[in-house]
Amino acid sequence: MTLNRAVRRFASAAAGALLAGVALGAAPAHGAEQAADLPEFDFSACPTVDELPAGADPGTWRCEVMHATGHLRMGAIDEPLTEPMKITFAEGRVDGEFRQVFGGMAAAPIRVGGTPLTLSPQYGGYSDFLSDATRRGEFDIKFAIGSVRGLPVLPSSGCSVGSDEDAVHLVLKDTDPTRVISRDPLVAAFGAQDAEFAAPGTSGCGRVSRALDRALGLPSAAGANAFDMDVMVAIRPYM
Repeated sequence: MTLNRAVRRFASAAAGALLAGVALGAAPAHGAEQAADLPEFDFSACPTVDELPAGADPGTWRCEVMHATGHLRMGAIDEPLTEPMKITFAEGRVDGEFRQVFGGMAAAPIRVGGTPLTLSPQYGGYSDFLSDATRRGEFDIKFAIGSVRGLPVLPSSGCSVGSDEDAVHLVLKDTDPTRVISRDPLVAAFGAQDAEFAAPGTSGCGRVSRALDRALGLPSAAGANAFDMDVMVAIRPYM
């Protein structure tokens, strides 16, 4: 199902769930992974203390790193996401108001089966990781188009599904409750999905835009796309 939604949702879910588990002192779920079995979470993309909002107390802020795998269905694309998308951000409060600072996103290219094309998930310029009763969070994503064989007809850069001006907007909802799977390091897991997003056509692809849209089945209306996500999120305080 669609990668776009998963990203927004998993970010929101992780933030709210992890913090709730910490605040309530929740124990790891029965049968949860041991720390030795967890992936390595890289905190190097965390916003620095100087990048936190004015008035932020670093002692009450935290950095979170999310890993999400799953399945993307978008237009004619129907592919598993086996390599995790990784999203890093900081969150906390300033004068009682929830605030967040985006850190970075990294993801491996997704091979589009039956074609030489690849799609690389990238940050689309907007994120809201505060979860509530109706959603895990929201996230904008675009997909850089590449090729495993270096097709000369593709532009060298800027060719993508969606853009900063017209990104895939994900609103993720829970599919699996949040559970704490490690206390040291602190890691939580949950499932999320967006099956309602619309997918735009290609952007910045020049004379091959129409051919790419046909090959990828884009644009694709809301309700015809989906993204299921399995998420793990690690949390680390600033102080």
